[in-house]
Amino acid sequence: MSGDLVAVWEISLSDGVHKIEFEHGTTTGKRVIRVDGEEIYRTDWMFKLVGKEHFTVGKAKCAITIDAVSGFAYEYTMDVNGKPLKKFQENQSKIMKTWAAYVAGVPTRIVLEKDTLDVWVNGKKVETTGEFVDDGTETHFEIDSTHAGYIKATSSGRRKEGIVHQLFINDAEIPLATE
Repeated sequence: MSGDLVAVWEISLSDGVHKIEFEHGTTTGKRVIRVDGEEIYRTDWMFKLVGKEHFTVGKAKCAITIDAVSGFAYEYTMDVNGKPLKKFQENQSKIMKTWAAYVAGVPTRIVLEKDTLDVWVNGKKVETTGEFVDDGTETHFEIDSTHAGYIKATSSGRRKEGIVHQLFINDAEIPLATE
């Protein structure tokens, strides 16, 4: 790891939480982007010290902006899908429900994309089967060869709250994760 590491961000996507690291050499213009520890972009010499670097993480389009604030001080900001990271994260929490559980002793992250109704288990989209039940719907899926789960969607009865999503694994309810 070099002394040029200037920013680290984390973004939560359907396929997992990704760590983005950015190196910026303020004398050489060097720029290095790493996603989850893997280098995806490098330039060792750039005359222009400010600007934007575009890259993708999964389905997300990202951009790091380098701005000069004063003298040789720089500010680094990240946009995801055209929105500042904070705004993107607020939107993600509206369209994604995330649960973290131990299934047979293995840490398991389950995500429901509310806009597409896709279900992700540990970063992989899984096949689902929908079923209507008395008070809403159940979306069934397999976690592994011996464990299954379902997400129950019911009306909260309150317009502002909308639909309530609950995850059940082996008929036990799993609380929402706080990521």
